[in-house]
Amino acid sequence: MNTLQLVLLLLGASVLVVAACRAVNLPPILGYLLVGVVVGPHALDLLPNAEGASHLAEFGVVFLMFSIGLEFSLPRLYAMKRIVFGLGLAQVTLTAGAIGAVAVFAAGVPWLVGFGLGGALAMSSTAILSKLLADRRELDATHGREVMGVLLFQDLAVVPFLVVMPELARPMGELAGAVAGASLKAAALLTVVLFFGQKLMRGWFTLVARRKSAELFMLNVLLITLGLAWLTESAGLSLALGAFVAGMLISETEYRYMVEEDIKPFRDVLLGLFFISIGMMLDLSAILHQWPRVLGVLVGLLAGKLAVVWALSRAFGAAPGTALRTGLWLCAGGEFGFVLLARGESVGVLASGPLQPVLAALVLSLILAPLIVHFSDRIVLRLVASEWMLRSMQLTQLAAHTMEADKHAILCGYGRTGQHLARFLEHENIGYMALDLDPERVREAANAGEPVSYGDGTRRETLIAAGLARASVVIVTFSDRGDTLRILHRVRETAPGVPVVVRAREQEDAAELFAAGAAEVVPEALESSVMLATHALAFVGVPLQRIVKRLRELREQQYGLLRGFFHGATDVGDRLEEADQPRLHSIALAAGDHGVGRRLEELELQAIGATVSALRRHGMRGMEPDGSVVLRAGDVVVLLGSAAAVSDGEEKLLRG
Repeated sequence: MNTLQLVLLLLGASVLVVAACRAVNLPPILGYLLVGVVVGPHALDLLPNAEGASHLAEFGVVFLMFSIGLEFSLPRLYAMKRIVFGLGLAQVTLTAGAIGAVAVFAAGVPWLVGFGLGGALAMSSTAILSKLLADRRELDATHGREVMGVLLFQDLAVVPFLVVMPELARPMGELAGAVAGASLKAAALLTVVLFFGQKLMRGWFTLVARRKSAELFMLNVLLITLGLAWLTESAGLSLALGAFVAGMLISETEYRYMVEEDIKPFRDVLLGLFFISIGMMLDLSAILHQWPRVLGVLVGLLAGKLAVVWALSRAFGAAPGTALRTGLWLCAGGEFGFVLLARGESVGVLASGPLQPVLAALVLSLILAPLIVHFSDRIVLRLVASEWMLRSMQLTQLAAHTMEADKHAILCGYGRTGQHLARFLEHENIGYMALDLDPERVREAANAGEPVSYGDGTRRETLIAAGLARASVVIVTFSDRGDTLRILHRVRETAPGVPVVVRAREQEDAAELFAAGAAEVVPEALESSVMLATHALAFVGVPLQRIVKRLRELREQQYGLLRGFFHGATDVGDRLEEADQPRLHSIALAAGDHGVGRRLEELELQAIGATVSALRRHGMRGMEPDGSVVLRAGDVVVLLGSAAAVSDGEEKLLRG
């Protein structure tokens, strides 16, 4: 198999398997691992130059550590120092020590191997857990902050582990000196680079950016990243440490976000290749023969990390329910575990044979992580009696605040938009009760006398306690479509007569939200356009009375004038149904075209889902022309509809 065939094989297999993982909401990491298992030496053995592929895959780790460095923020670390350097440090140290001790005394492995295994299995998945926290809107919850603090320390802890891991292969007598030497070199490098490199880096990037060349900027990012990686490797340290330092330096400049977007494609593709190389290490036949050991490692990993994190979280003052939630979120393994295991295997610290059950257990824990998170609330409510009491007290306090309320508004979300809306309601002497999931925001607002309570508006019991049956309106102040649909469902099944006003990011979400029972949908993009037009019209001299009338007509027509827009090369959407969304398309008619000389109604464009939004003739533009208008050569017809409808309409206008 030549190189091109090999690349095509890996690309084709990766696309299919990762797409399948996305379809069933599994991490794409698992897809890459599966591809590696299939093409690896223990299955089809399709990679004749596996060592070369592994060297290329190492650059995936380099760019991953570069991204971690970009996220490094001293102010953020200082703000979370108690969780990061308290709970995070204790979790990594105790978990690594406990796992290492079990490996030494139960499995009889050397203590250096136990230390390497402990460090790898102490890690959790930053990519999976941070996304789950964001999707569940629990980043600001107490357990969410603990989870993010521990994950942040784990990301930082990977760096010293990568520095120390190669030294563990030395004889015992040389180990202490080698580790001390590596640590001193790393500390000296970090000190020099961070103290003298920041100004140099900012000046250099400014010089490059002034050339206004995207190609030059990208080349410069690659040069800095790989150059510092080479420098640290030349000093006897790891490539990943240099990449991490490069990311730290750039994170202090104003070019951080641009660099992050530029480097992402390289990172994701090469990191996928790295996980394929990890999958190639898995021997399914050996794992099947050792399945009791795999199961034992998996159960021990989940239970052990859960116990350690729960005990530490309690020691740091968390409530029993919060401590158990944090433990459940962090008990699975993570992608950095694979990085450290691969590093240990490559330098001879970890043998490939005994590594099989550990790799298999780590893969299974990644599969189980989203399921454990999904059922974490039910597990906590079943096992922690005080959690029921705490939730009951919250609902009781919420119900007490709204006991005498009648015809009030319920605000789901008390962020900036919710607070601005509350001021309008107060000005009109309309009572309201706000629900929010940020405990700090709730505490601050409640101390100031605001009618706000900690509660999840997607839960039926929370809405009932907020007085839903007596409310005059429910207002969803955030634009998350999934949570908005859940709130609409709860309101419709509990109090169908209460109108719900919701917020949406795009106009195309409106149809789904209206179908779910929303009384009114306010699309952010269109409303911002409306307000811009309002101010612009006022400045060019249009009377205020006419502006207000036009605004009222526009909103009564559900923003009909603003539906659809002209798509360009930069309007490729992230959503797969983008092609079905309304768009505008202009078609110039010439003599001989099918539509010339025919009335608009004769063409029956509406039958194919397209409507004529505007007609331009002799430089004059008319909106929504009448069906009796006869088209002429030189007319420009503006069609509104989906991509397919607009394409069919153009075909009918030009060729019939």
